[in-house]
Amino acid sequence: MNFYIKPTFYAALVIFSLSSCKEEKTAESGHEEHNETASAENGGEHQEGNAGLESKKLHLSQQKFEAMELKVDSLPTKSLTGLVEANGQLEVPPQNEAAITAIIGANVTSIKVIEGDKVSRGSVVGYLSHPDLVKLQTDYTSAYNRMNFLEKEYNRQKRLYEAEVASGRKFQETESDYNSMKGMVNGLESQLQLLRLNLDQLRNGKVYNQVPVVSPINGYVEKVNIKVGQFVQQQTEMFEIVNTEHIHADLMVYEKDVSKVKEGQTVEFNIESLPESDLSAKIYSVGKTFEQNPKAVHVHAEIENREGNLFPGMYLTAKIATSKNKVTALPEEAVITEDGEPYIFTAKNVTENDEEEWALSPLKVVTGQADDGWIEIKLLQPLGKGQMVVWNKAYYLISEMKKGETEHGH
Repeated sequence: MNFYIKPTFYAALVIFSLSSCKEEKTAESGHEEHNETASAENGGEHQEGNAGLESKKLHLSQQKFEAMELKVDSLPTKSLTGLVEANGQLEVPPQNEAAITAIIGANVTSIKVIEGDKVSRGSVVGYLSHPDLVKLQTDYTSAYNRMNFLEKEYNRQKRLYEAEVASGRKFQETESDYNSMKGMVNGLESQLQLLRLNLDQLRNGKVYNQVPVVSPINGYVEKVNIKVGQFVQQQTEMFEIVNTEHIHADLMVYEKDVSKVKEGQTVEFNIESLPESDLSAKIYSVGKTFEQNPKAVHVHAEIENREGNLFPGMYLTAKIATSKNKVTALPEEAVITEDGEPYIFTAKNVTENDEEEWALSPLKVVTGQADDGWIEIKLLQPLGKGQMVVWNKAYYLISEMKKGETEHGH
């Protein structure tokens, strides 16, 4: 069976096929153009970033410029002090702290001070009593009297021996007994002197029923660790005394900053519990060994302007002035940080449409040391001759720019 396709139908089929192919190519071409456009748009957004910020300008009329009280001038050179930040606390030297311990086991019969009381060296802070203390005194009295007897016997035997009347053996025995008793008396006297008892009174027969506990230094009572009637063992810590006359700043300086710190440098610091404190000190000692947690060195500084009540253990934050450097710098309010990058604003006075205005542009920089409200500015590229920069209110300028006033801020 033969099939016959009419010429008219064939022609229509060919035209339809060609049309379909064209539409396919057109669709593919359109898809490619869309991708290229999207790619170009994405690429533009990617490049915006910080580079985009520097390409923007903020235009302000002279009136608004003056209303914002903006200050513009050249980028100045200023002498800034290099600073090392440190933390620490107030401390006193070891010789200005004392722990009063019991020399002998005894009962507390009296406490004469409370925490915070001022005491002098040798002043009585309490009393102890115990039968052993009485026995120690009576033992001393007996030994002292026995020693006096043996001393007389020794001198008598010595004269007899020298006159060849008595034997040498008798003299030697007497001498040995006398020396032994003399040593015992000296030992008992040392114990009684530590207990602050009057030996002359004891030799005359007086017996003390309690012994005083005294402060070894001038200062203030920091802690009272005992109660009346309590039995305290030998070496029990009863009182803590601290002398704050030589209180100082004990700073912890980290390893990376230790090489910058030296004796004689000035320290400015604040006490955390006294927010309005503004104190200064001078370094007199830099440690030679590291603490391990954190890895830091102790630095001691003598306080020069003591104010108020300063106590050991108060926490502080400090800045150590380590050096003086001449650098390009601006007031800190001239710098704004965007996306982690610091910027300043350049300024140019222009005339547009017969009106005077200011063109301000962000400029990325690197900042360095800060001191007393100023901060070091390191330029990534040199400024043009006569180029001025804004000295203040960078925060407000960036806010104006973000509001879309990139043309005229009239």
